[in-house]
Amino acid sequence: MRRSNTQSLGDIMKEYIKDNRIERKLKEVDVVQSWENLLGKTIAHYTRNIYIRKKILFVEISSSVVKNELFMMREEIRRKINEKAGAEIVKTIIFK
Repeated sequence: MRRSNTQSLGDIMKEYIKDNRIERKLKEVDVVQSWENLLGKTIAHYTRNIYIRKKILFVEISSSVVKNELFMMREEIRRKINEKAGAEIVKTIIFK
């Protein structure tokens, strides 16, 4: 017997995420985890550390040549990241 106030698990999870305001953080984690898919294995190989804080993406790169190339492409990278997230997650990218 089904009760009239039942909800699907997906709806409950969406409501929980919205109520606890963790949607943005989940998108940030998704962006960090998809770095290799967005930029490729070669770039990911030279990436040591990547994190987002206050809409700033910090990326630690082990090669100065790769860092320079990424610096030149940072606006395109920012656009790709925000497009994948479906919202403006990153305003600025800093390569270290």
